[in-house]
Order: sequence, then C-alpha cells, then structure tokens
Amino acid sequence: MKLLYSPASPYAAKTRMAARYLGIRITEVKTDTNANPAELIDNNPLGKIPVLIRDGEPPIYDSVAIMHYLDRLSGGKLYPRKDEKRTEAEVLEALCDGIMDCLLAIIYERRLRPEDKIYQPWIDKQWEKTVRGLDYLEKNLPKTGKKLHGGHFALAALIGYLDLRFDGQWAEGRPELASWPDVFSKRFSHYGEMKSAG
Repeated sequence: MKLLYSPASPYAAKTRMAARYLGIRITEVKTDTNANPAELIDNNPLGKIPVLIRDGEPPIYDSVAIMHYLDRLSGGKLYPRKDEKRTEAEVLEALCDGIMDCLLAIIYERRLRPEDKIYQPWIDKQWEKTVRGLDYLEKNLPKTGKKLHGGHFALAALIGYLDLRFDGQWAEGRPELASWPDVFSKRFSHYGEMKSAG
C-alpha cells in the first residue's frame, strides 16, 4: 500500500501517524496537488490528499475513510470498542477535522486570491469558528492514556498544523491545549517528525 500525501497536510499527518502507531507498513509518496499528477487524479477524482492506494483494490480517500479502513485492518485497534467511547473519539476527530477545514479556508483565501479580492469577513468567520473549537478543546481535552485512538491523532494533527501556519496566534490563554502535545508525545514518540511541516 502507498499513501499520497503532502508534508504540510494535517489530514495526511493524521493518517500517517495512525498507520505508524498501528504498525501498518505504508509507502509514503509526497504529492503536489497543484500539479494534478496522474497518480493522484486517477485514484481520487477530487484531486485531494491523502489517498491510500491498495494493490488490486479500489483506492481510499478522505482521511476519515482511511482511518476507519486502518482500524478494520488492525482488528479494531484505532477506535474504542465500546459504542459510547467510540462515538466520543469520532466526535473529537470530527471537531478537530472541522477546525482544520476552517484553518485551510483561511490559508486558501489569503494564498489564492489577489490581495484586493481577499474577503476579510470570510476569514473572520472561519477564525471565529476556530476560536470556539479551540476554547472547547481547552476545557474538554480527551483522556490520553496508553491506548490512543483516532481522535487523539486528529487533535495531534490539528495542533501540528496550528504550530506550522498559525504559530503565536492560538496558544495564549489555552495552557492545557498548548501543553497536550507533550503528553501525546510520551505515548507516540514519532510526533515531532510526523506532524505537519512546511
């Protein structure tokens, strides 16, 4: 199997970390989505990453679909077995992914539009959602014991992306959230090398 990814993508970071944690061997292939390479387009018509390419089987895309596939492949080691605990992990993952959606919307608005066409109210709206989400996480951090789950990896990917693109803009006033990567790194020693990087 191989995973098409970009080093800066938090969604790819989430899936890469989960696969490493589970001991699932995946060949990682850096992919430039702007270039629309054939391998990407042929395996995901949306042209988005991450994409998991399997031998003789259809590709899997969208990070959540990949995470659930990894869970099944590992025999259920990525999400809690009890329904309520699993739902908690999935909702945490959804919240973190949703915040990442907001952050990427801000980045694309600034990066892809001419300066005189940037719509600041749109950026403000996305940042408002981000702030609400981060404030919620500050007060509702998941328990982080020996067993990690999909929500933990989504949170780790989110914080890695915040540090990459919004350093100095999010941690103040959120000491619990800002220090959580230290706790996570004790459970997953590869975090420093696998979080989003520019």
